Amino acid sequence: MSAAPASSFAVPVDEVTLARARAGDEAALEALFRRFETPVYTLARRLTGSAHDAEDVLQETFLEIVRSIGRFRGDGPLAGWIRKVAASKALMRLRRDGARGPHEELSDELAAPPAAVAGAAERVDLEAALALLSEPARAVLWLHDVEGYSHEEIGALAGRSASFSKSQLARAHARLRERLAVTPREGPCT
Repeated sequence: MSAAPASSFAVPVDEVTLARARAGDEAALEALFRRFETPVYTLARRLTGSAHDAEDVLQETFLEIVRSIGRFRGDGPLAGWIRKVAASKALMRLRRDGARGPHEELSDELAAPPAAVAGAAERVDLEAALALLSEPARAVLWLHDVEGYSHEEIGALAGRSASFSKSQLARAHARLRERLAVTPREGPCT
């Protein structure tokens, strides 16, 4: 079994800052925001695929943290709890913002490739390939392969089963392999 990837959420928080934040101290809450702003935004950006949505998720995450930090039990690291809140808020945004029906929202259809991507078939571009995945597939891929969540955890966050996570991940990997396949050039290499 492989170790989970190092997370950008591995941010140390001293017990004094945590205790002050739990008591509602604004300076301590501000310090938590500053420490976790970048990892929360990055996770939200990867899951939602949109800078605007990521900013909204960042705000929603920290509003929830301010409301709920007094109930944080400390069973695990604060960073893990914040990461879970951020992932949950991003997945809720994907579900809420889906202007599709409940079943279409979870489809794994690829979006039409942007002109810049379609015209650059010879260039392998992971960022563009990720942008072509459906929102659920991209979110599952990121949570599993980068953040190290298990299929059970992803299913719980998404309000779905572990099988949903497994199938979305398999589809995402297949689509990425298709999109990132380098077409061999004709002629000998020089």
